Amino acid sequence: MEEMRSERVRTGVYVCHCGVNIAAIVDSAGVAKFASSLPGVVIARDYLYTCSDPGQEMIRNDIKEYGLNRVIVASCSPRMHEPTFRKVVEEAGLNAYLFEMVNIREHCSWVHTDKEKATEKAKDLVRGAVARASLLEPLERMKVGVIPACVVVGGGVSGMFAALSVADKGFKVYLVEKETSIGGHMAQLDKTFPTLDCSACILTPKMVDVARHKNIELITYAEVESVEGYIGNFKVRVKKKARYVDEEKCTGCGECAKVCPVTITNEFELGLSGRKAAYVPFPQAVPLVYTLERDRCMRCGLCEVVCEAEAINYEQRDEELELEAGVIIAATGYDTFDPLKKPKLGYKEFPNVITGLEFERLINSSGPTGGEIVINGKEPKDVVFIQCVGSRDKEIGNEYCSRFCCMYTAKHALLTREHIPDANITILYTDVRAFGKGFEEFYNRARDEGIKYVRKEIDAKIWTERCDSDRVMVNVEDSMGVRGFEADLVVLATGATPRSDAKEFARILRISQRADGFFMETHQKLQPVDTPTGGIFLAGCCQSPKDIPDSVAQACAAAARASIPLMKGEVEIEPLIASVDEAFCVGCRSCEMICAYEALSFDDKKRVVVVNEALCKGCGSCSTTCPSGAMSVKHYMDRQVFAQIDGLLSPGGIM
Repeated sequence: MEEMRSERVRTGVYVCHCGVNIAAIVDSAGVAKFASSLPGVVIARDYLYTCSDPGQEMIRNDIKEYGLNRVIVASCSPRMHEPTFRKVVEEAGLNAYLFEMVNIREHCSWVHTDKEKATEKAKDLVRGAVARASLLEPLERMKVGVIPACVVVGGGVSGMFAALSVADKGFKVYLVEKETSIGGHMAQLDKTFPTLDCSACILTPKMVDVARHKNIELITYAEVESVEGYIGNFKVRVKKKARYVDEEKCTGCGECAKVCPVTITNEFELGLSGRKAAYVPFPQAVPLVYTLERDRCMRCGLCEVVCEAEAINYEQRDEELELEAGVIIAATGYDTFDPLKKPKLGYKEFPNVITGLEFERLINSSGPTGGEIVINGKEPKDVVFIQCVGSRDKEIGNEYCSRFCCMYTAKHALLTREHIPDANITILYTDVRAFGKGFEEFYNRARDEGIKYVRKEIDAKIWTERCDSDRVMVNVEDSMGVRGFEADLVVLATGATPRSDAKEFARILRISQRADGFFMETHQKLQPVDTPTGGIFLAGCCQSPKDIPDSVAQACAAAARASIPLMKGEVEIEPLIASVDEAFCVGCRSCEMICAYEALSFDDKKRVVVVNEALCKGCGSCSTTCPSGAMSVKHYMDRQVFAQIDGLLSPGGIM
């Protein structure tokens, strides 16, 4: 039996030096020589860079010359290079899944210092791979059609650009926005750094482009409730909330708001002013359609009386929409850190302690003060900015840098100097991170304008206290001692945090979150906009904090990636999926309950579980749960895995 297997299986083993990444600690040539002695191995080579063009060509030639029907490459991470080598063997006429990869970089050379022991471990790993490879079976990828449409969730600057980029390629786009208008946080800004362009001036035309684009269907005041299906064939259920105003009839004249007797907190203005129960969030809103907040409405009927367009509809109800699309782009944005989580800063306790976003509304000409910086009824003369509020803070669990705070504080300081030329401006900073195009020059400009930068340590204790009726004292305690700064106005540079509904939305999309709560990409460097769930892509700050140019760039990248399956019209599904042996399935449905991808269902007629191959991701949870051994994962069958284990542990192997 062993001799028959040796004749049938013809294996080639290729051990990479990876320059000195591997060869410095692992004797690659020695591992290749050892591999040549293993049963079924007809050729074994070591090579400086196996993934290089000459290295790949060497493998292709050997497959043809030696009649190889199994190929093993011992090099670095399969996550990075396994697709490359699968393509190599496929080009040589061999099934891609008769290839096996051994990671002797991360598992040997990068984690050990003893060359002899690291080399022996590499030999064990190769022996196990040879044993496993002998039992590999050819697999075929399945192809599924793609619905030529895209759902973009989130109408901030990232979602808008993602939608426009896909729509410009000729595909239908559904842009779903939770608020009554698109625009996101950028619509709340006055100027943008480092050019100090008017935010509304550069954003509003794009908002209009979105609304007018023939391929974009704008669905505002709506939330995604569920997502079913798989890449190419998603069904997205959306709840469109009732505005109690007919969007087709409303002209945006605002007469309803003028007569509305109810004044409530204005969320867009962050509570700095009020709004009516009939409202648009800001003058440039898109769509420019009023919303009647019925749970705050007095039902006086005045809005209905004055509305000449007869757009008020008290009987309007929420709508349930089902959108069909081939791909989804998540661009749900971020929340700003809540400074109430650091009560010593005095936010809400003192009226002259505000956040950076609230400062944006103060200096905005369409804001609550008409662009005048007014605190406690007067113009502040001593202004203190505190950086890293909610960022780089181990105490509250936000260890990451929010990336845009350093620059928006410099912008705020410069705008303060513009509005109040004689103001005394101090920035309490941890480190200035001026990493982007024109950022260093922008920072230097702020210093040249007489703005004082005072460094505080990252773990410095900061607290505010009242020093007279209208002023506060900002106290900083670090290795420099305790320093105090009197201020008429204190602005907290609050960082970005994941949206409060991020966890629920991740569950709906079946994507992952990092420890910090932001959505996780497939590979931070090589697939920064993809998610492990095929057909779902990330754009903007839902993936990590970033400024406007980076958000736009990532949105365009996500749109480009999402457009690939739309253009192809079909996608290939990896065959590394679950398989059911119906003869052993007892219909207990344990696997169905544990499947995170809803890929398993129960066939009432056969009384067995069946697999939706397009939904299955081959995670293996079902096979570990199945009490009868009926579930397995193709390419990782029990006999293959056990052969690899025996090969690892047995000096003579099992062949």
